[in-house]
Amino acid sequence: MGFRMMGKRGPVEVDENGNPINKEKKINFKSQKSKDLFTHLLLPLFIILAIAFMATQFMFTVNEMEQALVVRFGSVQRIIVLKDADKVSEALERSGKFPDIEVVEGKGLMFKMPFVDNVEKYSSQLITYKTLQGEVTALDKKKIVLDNNAQWRIVNPALFRITMQTVQNGNTRLDDLIFSAIREKIGKINGSKLVSDKEFVYEMLAEIKEEVNDVVKDYGMEVVDVRIAKTEFPKQNYENIFNRMRTERQKMANKLRAEGEEQYKTITANSDKEAQVIKAEAYAKAEEIKGQGDAEALEIYANAYSKDPEFYSFYKTLETYRKTIGKNTRLVIDKDSDFAKYLFDYKIVKP
Repeated sequence: MGFRMMGKRGPVEVDENGNPINKEKKINFKSQKSKDLFTHLLLPLFIILAIAFMATQFMFTVNEMEQALVVRFGSVQRIIVLKDADKVSEALERSGKFPDIEVVEGKGLMFKMPFVDNVEKYSSQLITYKTLQGEVTALDKKKIVLDNNAQWRIVNPALFRITMQTVQNGNTRLDDLIFSAIREKIGKINGSKLVSDKEFVYEMLAEIKEEVNDVVKDYGMEVVDVRIAKTEFPKQNYENIFNRMRTERQKMANKLRAEGEEQYKTITANSDKEAQVIKAEAYAKAEEIKGQGDAEALEIYANAYSKDPEFYSFYKTLETYRKTIGKNTRLVIDKDSDFAKYLFDYKIVKP
């Protein structure tokens, strides 16, 4: 704890023992501490930040998903791509817009001129383009609502920079090209072919991809795949479509019924014919057997007659009675006739 006392130069702060406190010495101690903090902490940190800043001016990195342009005062000096550097160089030569430009194939750490070179990076990955639903008209005047999508990538960032500039602009340009090509192709076919013939659709989309690539190669772009995501009919046409489907199904059902009726008649006629043949064969067989039976009966009768003519005459007469005389039959005949000789005055001799 300090005390104040009056000295020659005014109040003086002393300690408990009366010794004056030296403020200048205390102030110098604080200054030394601040100086040490700056020397050991702030100065190294400043140096590290300065080195990092200078490194960013001299170096940059390109990873596996990127490609880059080194631009100096607005002019492209160098292109860094992952592959196909020769194709990029050929495309630049054909365009005539980038003379003597360097195309480098690689990735990782790259160098540039500090403070004058800027680095512009573009994706080397596939980019998905998806359009909104649009209505097209087929050859048979059917209206079809479809949406399509495509996979594309930037293959020449220099051409892409001066033509499209942004991915959104690239998608917009593809929308115009792809949808126009699809509308033209579908206008030459019937709507049912688009829905039912998948092989035709694949071939059509492959042709569209080639046609679009012929155009977008001058933009530094390449379309990898084109697909129709969804195909449907306008809602206002649903009732007409359903009615047409019902009519077609009814025609098919009537056709199947007619074919079934025809098959039924054919099968029935064949069955009746086979039945008549079987009956005829059976009748012929029965007549043959009956003839054989009659022949055997006649033979038996002949044998019986030759042995006892009276008994044979009696038997045949009884057979005639059995066939002609019923329970309530009334006969008017002469008793002297051969037919009545066994009915009148016939005596049975008992053995």
